[in-house]
Amino acid sequence: MRVVAGKAQAWVDSASELLGVNIAPGSVAHVHASRRAMACEFAVQYHEADGEMQEEVLAAFDLIEQVEDQLTIYRDHSEVIDINQRAAQGPVEVDSELYGLLQLCQQLNRDTAGAFDITSGPLSRTWGFLQRAGRLPDASEIEVALALVGAENVDLDAESQTVRFRKLGIEINFNSIGKGYALDRAAMLLDEANHTDYLWHGGGSSVLARGENRGSREACWTIGLRHPLQPERRLAEFHLRDRALATAGGATQFFEESLDGKCRQFSHILDPRSGWPATEVLTATVLAPTAALADGLATAFFVLGVESTKQYCSRHPEIGAVLVCPAEKAQGIAVNTIGLHENEWTHLPSTADC
Repeated sequence: MRVVAGKAQAWVDSASELLGVNIAPGSVAHVHASRRAMACEFAVQYHEADGEMQEEVLAAFDLIEQVEDQLTIYRDHSEVIDINQRAAQGPVEVDSELYGLLQLCQQLNRDTAGAFDITSGPLSRTWGFLQRAGRLPDASEIEVALALVGAENVDLDAESQTVRFRKLGIEINFNSIGKGYALDRAAMLLDEANHTDYLWHGGGSSVLARGENRGSREACWTIGLRHPLQPERRLAEFHLRDRALATAGGATQFFEESLDGKCRQFSHILDPRSGWPATEVLTATVLAPTAALADGLATAFFVLGVESTKQYCSRHPEIGAVLVCPAEKAQGIAVNTIGLHENEWTHLPSTADC
């Protein structure tokens, strides 16, 4: 683990290029600790005056690594791999935390009309994204993969706390919600130790804020949203207290291929209903009570687009979102704010926006 103490200052995770963190300068010093997990950097900031947090912070990083070991599909011994290998033959018992995550994923699938789906791994594999080698599959390959996608093929039994698949070939993958879930687990550990003021992030795209940033005049944690077409610019800032935030965007993993005589960009965020990459949104940012919920909804809203996201947020007033979409003019964008309160964000417009 890397630990740095000093005056509050900005930090940005270069792996994401979606979010940046900007803590207003002040007299309050912060400690910044980080560790690699889930193929990215997890980091926490807290006030140097709360030095007694260090032991719990170390335990929180250990817990994040345990969550990765449980959820990963890239290690043969993980619990998720075991579920994927056995659940089509019969019910597989899981621990209470993982069962709760499965319940959340099923609820998100229902509430987003299938836009969020943890069974979409066969599609990601067909498009080459699981191997980080994107390719354009033919229609028959997509059809075969789609036959193995659908949350309705995953049965949960609350009484026995088991998961079962309805047919062979079904698999689950928590890539679109795992970082947020890990942040929630880390925060629960700190909360149980009565630590109240801190900021977590996972990979620069998932954020969880607790309490106050005592180095800010507004006593909040400020998160910057990058312009999707001009990453050197900030498009907006979010002001968080006891809130989680996540951003999904297609610019972090994509490939270009000619289709119908035109060169097109295909992002790794796939619509599990059609089997094709989502194209309506450039970035989807979500504010929610928990990091897992923000993480999952950011992916879902990227797939759903503006109108369906508005419908979701009208039914869930605890959720806010900013969807940045392509505009009609070249290199232009349209910024759509949905369900946000005025004190939660600041738009930083320029002539490049429309």
